[in-house]
Parts: sequence; structure tokens; C-alpha cells
Amino acid sequence: MHQAQVQEWGQAPKYIEANESAPGPDETRITVLATGVHQVVRSRAAGKHYSSGTPPHVPGVDIVGKTDDGQMVYWFSMERGTMADHVNIPKRSVRPLPEGTDPVQAAGIVNPALSSWKALKTGTVSLPPDFTVLIVGATSASGRVAISLARALGAKKVIGAARNKSVLDTLGLDATVVLADKPEDTDWSFLGDVDVILDYVYGPVTAHLLASLKSQRPTQYVHIGGLSGQELRLPGAVLRSKNLTIRGSGPGAWRMQDVAESIDELLEVVKGIPEQPIKLVKLKDIEAVWDEPVTGGRLVIEP
Repeated sequence: MHQAQVQEWGQAPKYIEANESAPGPDETRITVLATGVHQVVRSRAAGKHYSSGTPPHVPGVDIVGKTDDGQMVYWFSMERGTMADHVNIPKRSVRPLPEGTDPVQAAGIVNPALSSWKALKTGTVSLPPDFTVLIVGATSASGRVAISLARALGAKKVIGAARNKSVLDTLGLDATVVLADKPEDTDWSFLGDVDVILDYVYGPVTAHLLASLKSQRPTQYVHIGGLSGQELRLPGAVLRSKNLTIRGSGPGAWRMQDVAESIDELLEVVKGIPEQPIKLVKLKDIEAVWDEPVTGGRLVIEP
């Protein structure tokens, strides 16, 4: 069989031939139909994620595939890579894909959806009915999906913030904030009361947002991604002057067991999410496309 493999950190994955092992007694063999190139996949493949391990490294953290008896399934784990023709995975981790789900859409959507799903389900406490959510980085793949998930989980008002106003205006948001080139020039003054912030951007953008926040209700901030940087300088006065709770959402902030227990519910919700932009590429072309800018949506690989 073939698989993608990063042989040294900093290199693009190569398409190589690999030995195929038989599944163990507690495993099942999955024929891979599609696997997404998510932000965490790129970070792990660059050796920059805390779960990267050591090379050689097979990229991928989830798959949509088919069992030998023809069942369509989804699987997510940090334990082994997924960019291959076949993967042997623990039987306990295999989740049936709801009937009618598009496998390519699922491969591109479920992981980005997982970030906001876990942020809202376990990264927040006692959100009020009809809550207001601000999604920072709303035009990213994860941010787009978060809009639909927030509404599915009870949000009445969804505010999106990003740099591209023309794209923001197509996302069906209740209000938008255009991020300025200089973070300190972004106008957050009209936000009003915000119950929860889902942040995919971080860095100086977030520092200015939290300093500008004037919500009269308790605000729960959840850090998910760092598109604008991995460090945040926040004066203590900001924390002392606002009713603000800060948490993160990611492996470590929640357990993989938590994911397993809620994945079936998430898969049902994902089935109803509007079609998202996807760029579909063959596994054999992985090295050629790895470093190309992805402008046509989330990159998804099929064997």
C-alpha cells in the first residue's frame, strides 16, 4: 500500500510505498476514503505540535473510510497517522457515519467542528439560553463551521470577526467586525454584551479585544487557535476590571475519552451543516500540493 510520510521535520510529506500489516485482534482494517489536512495536521507534520512525536511521521488525525464489511465510519485520534490507503484502528474508536453524509465533506468538516463543539460543550459553563457568541477568525474553515454549530447549540446572536469583509458578509452572521491591519485599530466598541468568545486568532488581536470588551454579562473566553500568534500579553488590569473567564480547548483541556463519548452527536450535527469549500487532492500528489496556499477551502486527501 501507499502512505504519506514526513521523513525530516521541515520537509513536505512524500508519497511512499509501505508494508501493510494485518489488523490486531482488537483492531479493524479501514479503507481510507478521505482525510483532512487540518491546522493540527500541519503543525504535527512540521514537528511543532506537542503530539508530533519523532520522524518518520505519517500525517493525519482523522479519516472517513469503509470497513471490510462495507460500513461507512469516522475515526479521530492522535495515536497514528491516517494518510494512507488503509489504516488499522482500534475497534472501540470506530464511529458509524450517519447515512447520507458526504465522506469528503465530513473529512473536511468534523475536525474543525470538533474545536468549537468541545469549546461550547465542555469549555464553557452554564451559558444562558439564546446566548451571544463572538467568533474571532470566522472566515477560517473552523470559524465557518463554528457559526452553524453555535446556532445548533442555542446561540441567538452570532458575531463574526475576520479581515475579509466581503467573505464575512456571505456567512449569514448577525453582526461582523473587520479586523484592521494593526490590531489596535480594530473597532470593538459596538459589541455590547457577549456571553462567549471562540478565538481562532489569538496574539495582539485578542489582547486588544479583551482590553476593549465592555460586556455587562459574564464573558467566557475560549482559546482554540493561534492564526495571529501563539503568545498573549494581557495587563492584569484587564482581568481585574472585567467579569471574564479564560480557558483553552484542545487535547489536554479535554480528554480523548470525552471526544469518543460525544462524537456520535457531533456527527449528526455535522451532517446538517451547509456544504463547505473543499479542495480535493489525490494522495499521490501530496508532496506537490503541501506547501501551496489553500484558497479553495480545506484541503482533503483521497487515495
